[in-house]
Amino acid sequence: MKRAIASLACLCLLAGGEYVAVSKWAIKHETLNLFDPTRQRPVSVDLAVRRDYEMKADNGLWKLPVAVVSNGNTVKNTEYSFLANVFAARGYLVASIQQDLPSDPPLMTKVGLPYVGRRGVYLRCEANILFVLGELQKLQPNADYAHLTLVGHSNGGDVSMYVAKQHPELVSKVITLDNLRVPFVLSNKLKILSFRSKDPHFKTDPGVLPTPAQAEADKIDIINTGALHTDLSDRGPDSVKGKIQASLDKFLSETASSELTAVNVAEPMIANPGDY
Repeated sequence: MKRAIASLACLCLLAGGEYVAVSKWAIKHETLNLFDPTRQRPVSVDLAVRRDYEMKADNGLWKLPVAVVSNGNTVKNTEYSFLANVFAARGYLVASIQQDLPSDPPLMTKVGLPYVGRRGVYLRCEANILFVLGELQKLQPNADYAHLTLVGHSNGGDVSMYVAKQHPELVSKVITLDNLRVPFVLSNKLKILSFRSKDPHFKTDPGVLPTPAQAEADKIDIINTGALHTDLSDRGPDSVKGKIQASLDKFLSETASSELTAVNVAEPMIANPGDY
């Protein structure tokens, strides 16, 4: 057992080192300061893409899969590079959207209302995502906007799950990091991976997580990290981020589209902190 844990720890370190190297030399990060005239709202986006895959796409030799990252409340959209680098290393076009602005009303919790009264926030963030996708289609037409991967931390995870429910025709994968309010979408057509924290200050609302039977039926992957809620971002320790990167890379490999590799229909990976 100790040898297995040590081996996995080494793999996590190697994976972390690989993404650092790739991000430094091969992945291009670019900031887009967009403006939605319909809503009179600025929308900042951090783009990440591997230079060689972007060149292949520009020459019609590759269709970039698209991942949209939504930030958690009080966390910046640029604080998820450890996730963006995993996607970009696999040939994704990654758009990390700054979902909230200093001028937005503070995030409130109203017990008893659907989504604790945050539906208006999710609608605003949904509009941000759709606006950004429209702008990206002008900048990078050689990308796959019909099979989106939505990624989000905390409130951003709730946004991702909400948008997946509203647009099942566009979303093929959802990855959340400790979403607390919006129930998981139960569909065997949607691939879901969720990393959960162990934080006494952040409790998941009843009914958000699927039951074990539902998770097994829809092959939903749930990984209990044992980490603090805010550590599921660039702010977290390298040990936590390395484990998340390794699990995310495995998930992407197993759920890759048929054009890239065969789909793996193995049992869902439901892990506990001790499994690491």
